[in-house]
Amino acid sequence: MKNIQESSHSGRRTFALVFLGNSFKYEMENVTKLFFPLGHFTFFYDEQPPEGSEYILFSLQKGEEVRLRVRISLEEADSEKDSTLPGGLKENEYESELARLLYAQLLSITGIRPQWGILTGVRPVKLVQNRIRLGQSDEQICADMGERDLVSGEKLSLALTIAHVQERFLKQLSPKDYSLYLSIPYCPSRCSYCSFVSQSITGKKAQELLPKYLMGLMKELRETARLAEEKGLNLKSVYLGGGTPSVLSASQLRQLTGAVRSYFPGIGSIEYTIEAGRPDTITPEKLEAIRESGATRISINPQTFSDEVLRRVGRKHTAQDVIDCYRMARSMGFDDINMDLIAGLPGDDYEGFCRSLDTARSLRPENITVHSLTIKRSSALYSELDEMEDYRPVQRMMDYTSEMLMKDGYDPYYLYRQKNTVGNLENVGYALPGHWGEYNIYIMEEVQTILACGAGAVSKVVSPGRLDRVYNYKYPYEYLNQFSDILERKKELGRLIDASLSEWEGENNGIR
Repeated sequence: MKNIQESSHSGRRTFALVFLGNSFKYEMENVTKLFFPLGHFTFFYDEQPPEGSEYILFSLQKGEEVRLRVRISLEEADSEKDSTLPGGLKENEYESELARLLYAQLLSITGIRPQWGILTGVRPVKLVQNRIRLGQSDEQICADMGERDLVSGEKLSLALTIAHVQERFLKQLSPKDYSLYLSIPYCPSRCSYCSFVSQSITGKKAQELLPKYLMGLMKELRETARLAEEKGLNLKSVYLGGGTPSVLSASQLRQLTGAVRSYFPGIGSIEYTIEAGRPDTITPEKLEAIRESGATRISINPQTFSDEVLRRVGRKHTAQDVIDCYRMARSMGFDDINMDLIAGLPGDDYEGFCRSLDTARSLRPENITVHSLTIKRSSALYSELDEMEDYRPVQRMMDYTSEMLMKDGYDPYYLYRQKNTVGNLENVGYALPGHWGEYNIYIMEEVQTILACGAGAVSKVVSPGRLDRVYNYKYPYEYLNQFSDILERKKELGRLIDASLSEWEGENNGIR
């Protein structure tokens, strides 16, 4: 048995990751985090770890054959596995083999089986799509990814279902298509699990800054519209998110959405989503302003229908408030509503989550999005936890979600994961047929250019085999103080769009 090393972070365990003959830090750290999500890590290259430390050693010895070894020395157990591969393979082949050796040992030591196997990237559906484009059958994909990446049959089935739902949208893509994102980085209060760039609107400084922020955002919108027109781009969807856009007053919503209509005349014939979000920000006047804006889709997000869990994560509303807002929106003619739920919230359990999902099902919104809890280091929740509880109940929650919503006629249509998600699990959007959120597919699969406006917004330009990003400043005060830089970056964005269109033209003409 080895002594547990204490870090300075709430007594959490620290593990030494030791690399001999390789530097596969990123992948090995992420696979280890699947089993110890709140662990801290120190790194050693071609040297031994400190005496008495808990460590995992990754050894790669090159020769005619390459010998790979993972040695684990933890409080729970000591373990070692070896493998050999032919020399001359690509480096990622050796990296994947080390990951498989690590996964097998940690599975044996902990009894935990992450269902996405050794996949630690955020877009597993994209891997499936790539294999479909190469001509692989569903059976070949399942066999290959099950053996190589150790993905469970359940997750492969989910990813394949989503990939096939998305095919109809991906076939329609044009290099000149784009979507527009607008950021309102304010909330009525900050939830304990939140790591987004958002500020509470209750503070005096935030309230004073908000009108100035809206003026800056509308100026950026005008310049973005000018750029899109100059490049001959076609607007396909709009997404007004945050934060919580419905913290704006009804008059501010009209002002902002009026600018969107003025600068982007296609509004009314395309998908247009506005996150109404939290019921403690929603009023009939605001819903009327949203309805008049031309929005086709809104979100009213409970996260849970447990009042106790809502209180624990810092929400200032009740479950009944959510239901009342939903019914009010229905009575005002909204016919495409999304609801978000989170599996694994503090104080929730499997039975409680199932009751929340069943409540959402009984309301039958057109979209239900279920997120696995993500514990980011910038969230308040992170500092409250010493050790991660067993995430297997969260996996059961996601399994129940898939089973019941698909039984109810909802299609899973997009999936993504985030770093530090409990159990390396997923976020999945489900929709009734005909109500798939196009923007969610475009942004999550990174298949369409996104022009983004506002603090914390990131524009993404899609080119053949490449994605370029242009970042705005994160916080409203930075955004306003450096606004001339924001406008200057539109020139960089324009250059990237020109290069992208030129590359797509060369691709279509057979130029490589």
